[in-house]
Amino acid sequence: MTDADVIDTLAGIRPGSKLDAIRARRAVARDQAQASYRALFEPAAPGDMSVEERFAVACFVVGLHGDTGILGFYAERLAASGAPASLRAAVEAEAAAGRTQGPFGHYPAGPLSREDTDGMILRISEAGRAALGPRLAAAFAHVHMLIFHPRDAAPPSLQSLLDAGWSATGIVTLSQIVAFLSFQIRVVSGFRVLAGQ
Repeated sequence: MTDADVIDTLAGIRPGSKLDAIRARRAVARDQAQASYRALFEPAAPGDMSVEERFAVACFVVGLHGDTGILGFYAERLAASGAPASLRAAVEAEAAAGRTQGPFGHYPAGPLSREDTDGMILRISEAGRAALGPRLAAAFAHVHMLIFHPRDAAPPSLQSLLDAGWSATGIVTLSQIVAFLSFQIRVVSGFRVLAGQ
């Protein structure tokens, strides 16, 4: 179990520092963020999503965001989960291939349609599919859609997860991990900016 607060660790917040005092003002939010990390990455029973899959998804998400500091944290935990080097390399390669600037997507016909934007849709490479397996390959394609094409989310994307062997519970956990990491990355980035002032 991770004893140190993960956001503090990632943002380089030391006990007694100015940033520590800022976080202490929102003690409940701090505790809940740490509890969310533990629930998602250190569950008592992994259930429908293995610990290896959780950290592989984390590395992919953070890799898409391009944050090398946070990526190092999750990459260490992916390795510690027992993931083979071939899987770790595939996660890194697919994240690099999927990195882009969004969001993209299309609205239903109407006044918002003028904001429609085409953009990259990730296609997992054949080598990536072989190393990741069908579950993670489908998960990565779905995660890329959530991050860069949120307006285009549709039932076929969820069906591809079900077809690859994901349960409804596993899909919820996958979505929770993506949402949590999006939050965590932004909080850490904000504290890094504050630390630079």
